[in-house]
Amino acid sequence: MLSHTVPLSRDLVLIGGGHAHALVLRMWGMRPLAGVRVTVIDPNPVAPYSGMLPGMVAGHYRQSDLEIDLVRLARFAGARLIVGAVTGIDARAGRIMVGTRAVAFDVASVDVGIHSAMPDLPGFAEHAVAAKPLGPFAARWEGFVARVAAGEEAPQVAVIGGGIAGVELAMAMAHRLGAGAEVSLIERAAEIAPEGPVLRPRLMRALAGHGVRMLIGAEVEEVCEGALRLAGGAAVPSRLTVGAAGARAHGWLARTGLPVTEGGFLRVGADLRVEGQASLFAAGDCAHLSHAPRPKAGVFAVRAAPVLYHNLRAVLSGGRLRPFHPQRDYLKLISLGGKVALAEKLGLAFSGPLLWRWKDRIDRGFMAKFDPLPAMPASNLPRERALTEEKVPDPMCGGCGAKVAPGVLRDAISGTGEDAAVIDTGGAAQALSIDHLRAFVEDPALMARIAALHALGDIWAMGARPQAALVSITLPRMTETLQARTMAEIMGAAREVFAGAGAAIVGGHSSMGAEMSLGFALTGLLERAAITLGGARAGDVLILTRGIGSGTLLAAEMRGQASGHDMAALYALLARPQGDAAAILAQAHAMTDVTGFGLAGHLGNICRASGLAARLDLAEVPVLPGAESLAAQGIRSTIWEANRRAAPVIGAGPDPRAVLLHDPQTAGGLLAAVAPEAATRLLAALQAAGHGAAIIGQMEAGEPGVAVV
Repeated sequence: MLSHTVPLSRDLVLIGGGHAHALVLRMWGMRPLAGVRVTVIDPNPVAPYSGMLPGMVAGHYRQSDLEIDLVRLARFAGARLIVGAVTGIDARAGRIMVGTRAVAFDVASVDVGIHSAMPDLPGFAEHAVAAKPLGPFAARWEGFVARVAAGEEAPQVAVIGGGIAGVELAMAMAHRLGAGAEVSLIERAAEIAPEGPVLRPRLMRALAGHGVRMLIGAEVEEVCEGALRLAGGAAVPSRLTVGAAGARAHGWLARTGLPVTEGGFLRVGADLRVEGQASLFAAGDCAHLSHAPRPKAGVFAVRAAPVLYHNLRAVLSGGRLRPFHPQRDYLKLISLGGKVALAEKLGLAFSGPLLWRWKDRIDRGFMAKFDPLPAMPASNLPRERALTEEKVPDPMCGGCGAKVAPGVLRDAISGTGEDAAVIDTGGAAQALSIDHLRAFVEDPALMARIAALHALGDIWAMGARPQAALVSITLPRMTETLQARTMAEIMGAAREVFAGAGAAIVGGHSSMGAEMSLGFALTGLLERAAITLGGARAGDVLILTRGIGSGTLLAAEMRGQASGHDMAALYALLARPQGDAAAILAQAHAMTDVTGFGLAGHLGNICRASGLAARLDLAEVPVLPGAESLAAQGIRSTIWEANRRAAPVIGAGPDPRAVLLHDPQTAGGLLAAVAPEAATRLLAALQAAGHGAAIIGQMEAGEPGVAVV
């Protein structure tokens, strides 16, 4: 986490990761405004570049080629990313709703794009997919292509909407599916591409060349399984139906009470502020330029980005705003299925392979702005102080990657080594534990949820029922207004976690410091004998409830090297409770939660306490998506080397999966030694409950230690 030399005093929230906001974040990372906390909210960890969508459908690009990684971009900009869908804006109160969560703002901007779903068309939701947003469409399309290639599906596709977007998709699909494909393009108007009369003759020839069936002046009445029903009763065979009929505004925008057009698009002025709003902006396809109406095209969002960036800074710092003057005409480059494109500007149209190469160069040039992101001067990067003049260490990890080394901790703190202390309070046995984490995400609510679940792991591992929690919070320097907002987010998330576990927050302590850190002291009621580290028996089977590799992923994310998809999956996993898993494993002979000392270290604790050896089947140890490849690249968490020295594994070797045995885990899985006759049943129960559990080895007689098969 970044140390803030200037106290945080203002909240800037970017709603949506559209083209304009992506460029604003890039510019912000290169020249931030001191004292401003930036938040970006998007339903996905990546944002698609729509200009390359037809090329992806045609097979010229991979999906990843047109995805802007918002996790990496947010890290570069020093922003927090909230992965969630905005459902409302209360401009007067300065509040944005993300589901049930409220996010406060002083200045905000909206760039959420458009969608092409057709909710009023019977059967669309059940049997069709909208071309936008990209994620669901891409998954459906790639799955369909795979089934067609395997002979499991007929290559019959229908595109609803004969505008330029639908025309591009129809030709791309026909090209990808090849000979024998049946692609139908359905347009209710009297002609295709009504917005491009100059282009229309060339587009019709190109569609005919791909064998696309054009149904003009046709009205779709219902989408059925395997077909479309048109007005008049005619049926169009379709195993995959795609909606591309026009640009639709997201419905929640009209419900905000903000000024919108008849179609639900936010009305903005020349300075890109929403009409009547001093601190709310909008850009991209979701905005309507009242002073200079333009068609929905990404080129305007790209051109608006520098003006938006300047004006956001101006409102935040008291500067002067600039007007945005969109160009009257722009170059239209349209894919024609294969590596051929059609261009039009000022009433002139041309086509050919050279134009596709030109378009490809433009598109790849835009994406190159985000991968790799610009290298910043060393003085602008978060760095720990160098130990010597020759060596500047990597930034220190957060979470359990920031723990004190195992050997140092073992020498400094005497005790049983159990996950929690067991105390007798007048006949009632309680488990008592404490955990504290250096923050690794800028989102305080997400960090609080993960930290609370991490702390609960010790209580659950001993078979105790959570009772009460004390909270310890350190916030970075910020004004009282931002303190109140941040505390509300932290406490709201923590209360939700503990209430779900049957516990309550009963007090705590707070302070200001260089960066955010969160800790919880917990008690849990032991209604039966505690599950300790020392109860394992020879022959016991080892079950791990979730994969390892979180420390490596977090270390890579700090360096801007982790995939946004992988990080979103990780955060979702770390924010999931394991109380139900602990209940399933309640009869375990020994149990611990795998945290800072890694799988090898915590299994070694069971071995020493039980006087046994353990044998792991490395191939069966579950690994989190992306972690193994990052380990192979040499990514290590801060504490990894100390963990390796403290808990050597016999026969591990240099295999990346073996490397991950020493990876520190934050909110890691439960590791249980269970009776062999119960192992299969318990594993099935854990997996049925949605946990990525696996049988990873067994306990055996021998000198205490861990070996790998």
